[in-house]
Amino acid sequence: MSEDVKSPSTLPAFLSLFTSTGTLVCCALPALLVSIGAGAVMAGLIEAVPQITWLGRNKTLVFSIAAVMIALAGAWQWHARSLPCPIDPVKARACTRARQLSWIVWWVSVVAFLVGGFFAFFAASLLG
Repeated sequence: MSEDVKSPSTLPAFLSLFTSTGTLVCCALPALLVSIGAGAVMAGLIEAVPQITWLGRNKTLVFSIAAVMIALAGAWQWHARSLPCPIDPVKARACTRARQLSWIVWWVSVVAFLVGGFFAFFAASLLG
């Protein structure tokens, strides 16, 4: 009987990615579409998914939740780095790969959060 090995650190990493993606949708995506002259696409997107405007109006809440999730996921990643992996070589490799994937996902989350934060709070004042 073969069991899949999942690192307990993958869930927090993917939750942080999910929340940081929300920061991109709220702030970076509209700025990108408008800056490349796709305002009509943005208007159509808002008509199809009006919740995007809620994200933009509540960007402080969105960023706060994302920051908390990224911090918790980072703390869990740090904690899980020293947890033992199984002795079985196949399961040990799977455990190691899952930990590496979790760190990659976490760093992608951090970058997405920073890009979203730039567009939400700094780009408007810098670009005009």
